[in-house]
Amino acid sequence: MKALFSTEKWLALVVSLPTPSTALRMRVWRALKALGCAVLRDGVYLLPAGRGLRQALRMHAEEIKQGGGNAYLLNVANPSTEEKTDFQGLFDRREEYRELVRRIGAFQAGFAALDANAARRQLKLLRRDLEVLVAVDYFPGAGKANAEDALTEAEAVFLARMTPGEPGAAPGAVKPRNKAAYRNRLWATRRHLWVDRMASAWLIRRFIDPDARFMWLDAPEDCPPQAVGFDFNGADFTHVGNRVTFEVLLASFGMEPDAALVKLGGLVHCLDVGGTPVAEAAGVEMVLAGARQRCADDDALLADVSAIFDSLYAGFTE
Repeated sequence: MKALFSTEKWLALVVSLPTPSTALRMRVWRALKALGCAVLRDGVYLLPAGRGLRQALRMHAEEIKQGGGNAYLLNVANPSTEEKTDFQGLFDRREEYRELVRRIGAFQAGFAALDANAARRQLKLLRRDLEVLVAVDYFPGAGKANAEDALTEAEAVFLARMTPGEPGAAPGAVKPRNKAAYRNRLWATRRHLWVDRMASAWLIRRFIDPDARFMWLDAPEDCPPQAVGFDFNGADFTHVGNRVTFEVLLASFGMEPDAALVKLGGLVHCLDVGGTPVAEAAGVEMVLAGARQRCADDDALLADVSAIFDSLYAGFTE
């Protein structure tokens, strides 16, 4: 895996903090740890040069000076071969990735004993910890890929357990479809709607088939031949490659130029299968889960959450 930074240029921050200022000392320590600084010795911190790190160190240097301490930001250029090796070695994250993979394995082995909400919270914490680690992994190796693969697998196993019948990803490319052939149709998907099926049904009725009728299936094999199936294995529209059903519908019917729908697709993807975080995800998940608990059946649920997706679409449009 290619390093994100060169080993030719480095930044050294040399600090001296006033002894009585415990609060300042803790703020500085936490901030420099969050940047992933290596400690050369007490009060001397090292980072590779580039990608906004100089500005971040300069900002902390100013804070230290304003707090009554001293701080000097130094350039370390053209180190010897031995120094480059030693410096890079200070940023080896392999043990941190191993510990994260161990935690992911422990979650996967024991999540069946947790309720769904507790398991989701643990998965989100693991995803957040991976993102924090990746952000300070300036010279990534195999550990990063191993941790990402382990977490993706854990998320997939969790979803398969918590949402029986969740479709696998079909191979191949998304086929373009003509909206005219999908007007006034009966559409069918698994009952007990969750995010991808909620959003897909909203998308169908809002942008593809305004007169769509929906059938909620106890099992995919109950889908009648005249119905357009979505979000189950073998359905007309389901997961393809890395796309969830909502994203497949966008691609199938040429709606990807609509940036607001693409943003909404990213949110649906995040909540359905994980992956790239979306700022609004936690709040939207809570609202949709509440609607699911309140509504008596899937017809009432779709009517309720359609207003939520209308609002999200309007917000992303702005």
